[in-house]
Amino acid sequence: QVQLVESGGGLVQPGGSLRLSCAASGTIFSFATMGWYRQAPGKERELVTTVTSGGITNYADSVKGRFTISRDSAKNTLYLQMNTLIPEDTAVYYCNAVLIFSKITYWGQGTQVTVSE
Repeated sequence: QVQLVESGGGLVQPGGSLRLSCAASGTIFSFATMGWYRQAPGKERELVTTVTSGGITNYADSVKGRFTISRDSAKNTLYLQMNTLIPEDTAVYYCNAVLIFSKITYWGQGTQVTVSE
């Protein structure tokens, strides 16, 4: 069983930055594709970015050049650096892990990000 715990959300003004963290309960980065998703009010959950076990990253067009995914294997922690935030980035952000072989999927509880004056 994998547990994912997000932190780092909050209220930020447009143009500001936030860094989200996702602490995993075990050493899973070598065995999983990790990612960040978000869900805005009244909308479906959408992909923000992923990183494979081999380090290949993928970003939604809406966040390319502004968001960066990274991981610290020693700390079992995934990060999402968000720069130049806009109101459209307002959502609950979820950490996600998909195990390579079993395809079992785990989700964190989510952290709220609000971009507003």
